Amino acid sequence: MTAELDFESWTCPLPLRDTPAVVMGHGGGGAMSAELVEHLFRPAYGPAGEGPLGDSAVVPVGAERIAFSTDSYVVKPMFFPGGSIGDLAVNGTVNDLAMSGATPLYLSVAFILQEGTLLAEVARIAAAVGAAAHAAGVRLVTGDTKVVDNGSGDGVYLNTAGVGMVAPGLEIGAHRAAVGDAVLISGDIGVHGVAVMSVRKGIEFDTTVVSDSAPLHGLVAAMLATGVDVHTLRDPTRGGVAASLNEIARTASVGISLTERALPIPAAVADACSLLGLDPLQVANEGKLLAFVPSADADVVLAAMRAHPLGSGARQIGTCVASHPGMVVAQTALGGTRVVNMPIGEQLPRIC
Repeated sequence: MTAELDFESWTCPLPLRDTPAVVMGHGGGGAMSAELVEHLFRPAYGPAGEGPLGDSAVVPVGAERIAFSTDSYVVKPMFFPGGSIGDLAVNGTVNDLAMSGATPLYLSVAFILQEGTLLAEVARIAAAVGAAAHAAGVRLVTGDTKVVDNGSGDGVYLNTAGVGMVAPGLEIGAHRAAVGDAVLISGDIGVHGVAVMSVRKGIEFDTTVVSDSAPLHGLVAAMLATGVDVHTLRDPTRGGVAASLNEIARTASVGISLTERALPIPAAVADACSLLGLDPLQVANEGKLLAFVPSADADVVLAAMRAHPLGSGARQIGTCVASHPGMVVAQTALGGTRVVNMPIGEQLPRIC
């Protein structure tokens, strides 16, 4: 693009209109990220970029269908309780494929290294990539390495892409969420974000908060094995549960009503969020999923989830409703309601 961008022609709300340069919030997975895609990337891509441009895409290849996904990881610090940027990159891409109902098969991994980074740290991250891929049952089949000048990066950045196979007839997506669906979650929320921030900010708890980073395709397979028509799956990473639910509500034009008391927020996460002025619903997760299933089948799916090690804390947190389409509302413990907004930018930058 050589022509100057006309910011005044954009229809998106603040703060994008008055932000002619990239800010951290553009990478947060919230409203600013969505506006950047919709008002800059889509017009720039033209016909080549038609389609949903989601976390993963299901595309036909002959008589088969494959899921394809790519993601980049800029985590700070690179090592945190329960994991590192290496296993996080593998698990994150595996999970994006799994949320399409795919069986993950192959990954690429590209390392972007800052000059001066210790080779021992690079080796430690590479070993974590290999171990996570082996544990998830996927193969690393291609990759790349680049080095940037000292001061132009920050240690190690990773880019991963993944390919998986989708079973015939299986259709899972945000557009399928329907009025009457039960909204399920596989366990405690906000754990990954707080684990990273506890290291970054030096916050101490009675017990160590460990990241929930994990590959979720086995849990998804157990859910699908019930035979229930699972409408929607989403791993609430950047922007947390709030961003994922708002995106689903808007895509499917349904309202979502949450029960605040049902939200599984661990005490350590609640305490950290209170201390830092954060909303737990907007904190990133890396080993949890949201599922939308017909209410009549919710107990069957919950039983399958709870029988799996990564879904032992599964519970229903809400319902899809016909009222307030495109909006997420929480029923508070005091009997009132509050709107759960889409995050504007990013509460916790460089979490994933």
